[in-house]
Amino acid sequence: MSLNVEVSKTGNETALATIRKFSRKVQGTGLVKNARKRRYYARQTSKIVKKKRALKLLKRRAEYRQKVKEGKIIEAPRRAPYARQSNQGSQGSDSSQTRSGEGMPIAH
Repeated sequence: MSLNVEVSKTGNETALATIRKFSRKVQGTGLVKNARKRRYYARQTSKIVKKKRALKLLKRRAEYRQKVKEGKIIEAPRRAPYARQSNQGSQGSDSSQTRSGEGMPIAH
C-alpha cells in the first residue's frame, strides 16, 4: 500500500517548518504507527487469559464502588469520551459549586 503525502512551502515558511508539517501529515495517516505495530509478531491472547483479565477488571470495579460507598475515596467526575475542552469558561463556574453530599451537615 502506498500513500502520497505532499507538502509545499508557503510564504516565509522555513525549511524546518516545512519538514515539521510533512512529519505531522505522515503521522496523521498512521503509516508509521502501523509499521511499528507490525514489526514484531504479536500472538493473540487466549480465551482463558481474556476471561481472567475481565474477571479481574470486574472485581476491581466492584471494590472501587464499595470504597466510594464507604466514603474512603471520592468518586472522580465522569468525562464524556472524545469531548473537547474548548468550553472551559463554562466549566470554571461549576468548580465553585460543591459536590452533592459535600458541605451538608451530618444528622446525629
